[in-house]
Amino acid sequence: MNVQLFVPCFIDQLYPDVAFNMVKVLEKAGCTISYNKNQTCCGQPAFNAGFWGEAKEVCTKFLTDFEGAEYIVAPSASCVGFVKNYYSKLFENSSHKSLAEKTANRIFEFSDFLVNVLQQTDFGAAFNGKATYHDSCAALRECKIKKEPRQLLQNVKGLELLEMDDVETCCGFGGTFAVKFEPISIAMADQKITHAEATTADYIISTDMSCLMHIDGCAKNKHSHLKVMHLADVLASGW
Repeated sequence: MNVQLFVPCFIDQLYPDVAFNMVKVLEKAGCTISYNKNQTCCGQPAFNAGFWGEAKEVCTKFLTDFEGAEYIVAPSASCVGFVKNYYSKLFENSSHKSLAEKTANRIFEFSDFLVNVLQQTDFGAAFNGKATYHDSCAALRECKIKKEPRQLLQNVKGLELLEMDDVETCCGFGGTFAVKFEPISIAMADQKITHAEATTADYIISTDMSCLMHIDGCAKNKHSHLKVMHLADVLASGW
């Protein structure tokens, strides 16, 4: 199966190992990976900030960069959710409408692709520790992903998965929300950390590194023992 890799901006710049580990898992699953070096942003930051004209330029480039791809896979439900749910609206009265709809149908978040397209849930991963899983808003509400990451984590040897209270509550990041409403954002993250600590877990795992980046910063600020890991990092462990 041929897969084109989409690496979101913040992962490319701050967490490249997540992308490398995703490739490692996909190759073990039997996929042939290609990476278009011309790719940039999906356009979400500009769109969410209200700059729809500028966003459309970036999104048009995204459509061109990934035109013809059999599958597009990304380690971010946030970016995937934006392409799936908002490209068709952005290009509604455009010559790119058909391509936008086709692209939306071909792009998948990492865990969704593994479980629902490849129908594989066990990659021989091993990771000793106790962890709790954070449902990102984008994964849960825009990509309709909940059971898939948990199915994958349940097959990781040595990992004890513990559910926290209010697991579906937002972590407080929300992109520019964390900048515009910093006190609220921090309070939401603190609540998430408190619930995670109550499980006695050592790690918080998620499909969205943007959430984990926010949680990690707040956890370090309050001297929490919690560490964060992307799902791809866990699935690539132990082999």
